[in-house]
Amino acid sequence: MKDRASRQPSLPYVVEDCLGLLQVLSDGTVLRFSPPPFPAGAAYDDGRVEWQDAVYDAGNNLGVRMYRPTTRSGAGAAAEHTKKKKLLPVLVYFPGGGFCFGSYSYPKNHALCLRFAAELPAVVCSFDHRLPAAFEDAMAALLWLPGQVLRSPWLAGRADPGRVFVSGTSSGACIAHQMAARFGTTGLRPLEIAGYILLMPYFLSEEATPSELSTPETALLSRERSDMYVRLAMPAEWNKDHPLVNPFGPYSSSLALAAADVGRVLVVAAECDLVRDKNLEYAQRIKALGKDVRLALFPGQEHAFCANKPLSAAADEVIRLMKRFIL
Repeated sequence: MKDRASRQPSLPYVVEDCLGLLQVLSDGTVLRFSPPPFPAGAAYDDGRVEWQDAVYDAGNNLGVRMYRPTTRSGAGAAAEHTKKKKLLPVLVYFPGGGFCFGSYSYPKNHALCLRFAAELPAVVCSFDHRLPAAFEDAMAALLWLPGQVLRSPWLAGRADPGRVFVSGTSSGACIAHQMAARFGTTGLRPLEIAGYILLMPYFLSEEATPSELSTPETALLSRERSDMYVRLAMPAEWNKDHPLVNPFGPYSSSLALAAADVGRVLVVAAECDLVRDKNLEYAQRIKALGKDVRLALFPGQEHAFCANKPLSAAADEVIRLMKRFIL
């Protein structure tokens, strides 16, 4: 006769742990945890920018953090724009995180968006999204934006409806690509999307590239970590050739992007990055489609360097590059 303890059902156990931020249990339960503070560095909020949080999708409780340069005297470029009564470009920003984590509320993302707002200068809207509905949420975010730019007290009169730029880092840059295929430049009328900025997009393929094969396991984005993100984020029957991460793979169609007027496209790649080769290939392919694409390869840098080190000299250069791009 079996004892009572042996007849008790076994408790769920962890089968996948993503950096302590997301866990999948043996019974299919998904647990999410609050992130560590991810400190961005000292004194990055210097008063040049004001910001506030809002909800863009009440049904799913999805938020956005909006930034705008202050208008008080001494605010540098922002004050000059105010004096000349010029409207500021709008930068839509989707944070990265392998589609598994990441938020505008992470201090490093917050610090980077403060810099974008102050130094481009621009009105910045940084959107959160869900797994696995990232692209649907991003479309909802962009469809929410026109009403805010035109009518909300926070953005109306400060944001230029004719100069919207859609951007993101890593998986957020994958989202920006999908928005280019979906909206082009005219799909948000009366807003005009002037261009797209993809910072080290998390593009992959089932066939490993030289940059993937040469990436050490100690890298921020290693092959092991990348494989984990794919297992967690992609549908169970899919691999790295899923159209969401391989936009020119065997199951993808380039027709949507080929047909779309996407304006200007800026692709920023890092030399010491697992996805470097796919980033370079992407820039070459969209150029071959007749698009106006600019490519910048940062030597010696790792994946998502400007988001992970938003106060670094390399981040300074990315912001200068973006500033020249949006002018």
